[in-house]
Amino acid sequence: MLRMVLEIIKLIDASVPGAGLFVLKDFDRYLDDAVVLRLFKDLINKIRNTRNTLVILAPTYKLPPDVEPYAAHIMGGFPDRQEICNVIDETIEEFRRSNKPVISTLNDKETEEVVRTLKGLSIQQIRNILNKCILDDNRLSVDDLGRIESSKKEIFDREGVLEFCISESGSSIADFDNLKRWLSERKTSFRPDNPFSLPPPKGVLLMGVQGCGKSLAIKVIARELSLTLYRLDLTKLYSKYIGETEQNLRKALKTVEQLSPLCLWIDEIEKCFAASSGEIDGGVSQRILGTFLTWMQERKPDCFLAATANNIYMLPPEFLRKGRFDEIFFVDLPNVELRENIFKIHLAKRRLDPAKFDCKSLAEKSADFNGAEIEQAVISALYRATSRKEQISTGHIIEQLESTKPLAVVKKEEVEELREWARHRTVPA
Repeated sequence: MLRMVLEIIKLIDASVPGAGLFVLKDFDRYLDDAVVLRLFKDLINKIRNTRNTLVILAPTYKLPPDVEPYAAHIMGGFPDRQEICNVIDETIEEFRRSNKPVISTLNDKETEEVVRTLKGLSIQQIRNILNKCILDDNRLSVDDLGRIESSKKEIFDREGVLEFCISESGSSIADFDNLKRWLSERKTSFRPDNPFSLPPPKGVLLMGVQGCGKSLAIKVIARELSLTLYRLDLTKLYSKYIGETEQNLRKALKTVEQLSPLCLWIDEIEKCFAASSGEIDGGVSQRILGTFLTWMQERKPDCFLAATANNIYMLPPEFLRKGRFDEIFFVDLPNVELRENIFKIHLAKRRLDPAKFDCKSLAEKSADFNGAEIEQAVISALYRATSRKEQISTGHIIEQLESTKPLAVVKKEEVEELREWARHRTVPA
């Protein structure tokens, strides 16, 4: 194979000084060889000031330092709305040409939802997913959205730092009335038929006590704004090589720009930028903080940023000024009425009838419990009842509540300090 590559270089060299466009597929991987690199550099010098152009096609941008100054980096984008619609039509037509009756029951609104979900995938990936959906029942309908979402999540989980996430309906969370009201006032700004050309909001920061539903609320935010939800795991960007962490961040943010409109979710953002002084990591965290803050300020208007934070004191003050986020919401421990609703949600989620349980009594017994602790109490009670071969009851759940010390008790001083800080500085969610 290496001999063939050398012959190709010689063939191109023999064509100079004529005019030509030479397309080299996957050629970048052979530039690691010293002989190939030397001949390629000689070829570049020879075609300068001539009507010859070398085009290297590769899945990633990776060129030796000796060659990179002579190259222009052109990054291909993802298929747009019209291209995705064309792929859908072509796929259905291909099935019909093969004498397989395919029925498409998608109306205009459902088609837009399918297109929005498929955005961010290559044309071949879109075809593969559509083929799977159609082969099941010779039909393409809105019922296939679940399969499309799960298939897309598998692809993004394999491919990189960005993770495709499935959004949730507003009924999945109790309360959050102020947040839901805030979203309802701004949801039309992301629509193509924006009535008053209102500028879309930049994002929100949800901070508060651990386990109170901040991450789940972000999944609801994406659904309410009709945006595709992607999670950016900043910890995966870090590399031991100098400069590679910053380059990884720039690549990830470039991909985010290409995928817009979207809702970008960053969980526990304070842990990613806590060491922003750069004293521990040689300045890496300080540099990526600067890059990220610049992106936050200059990003596309249709990229909504939703972040969560548990410890506000670890966040750099640059994050908290107006312009980075539109609003900072505080998620507090649920009161007795909310705890009752949370019990009903988690019982119904496990196909249990909340009416058969004394949810009011459970709410009173679970003072200082957060939503995650309430969920675990229900799950533990299910395990206990199943092991005893009994039908789960209110008593089983109370038993689990009484054997649990909630975080608000174990870390009482820290939780109270956080609640006091947020009392006059944030908006209750």
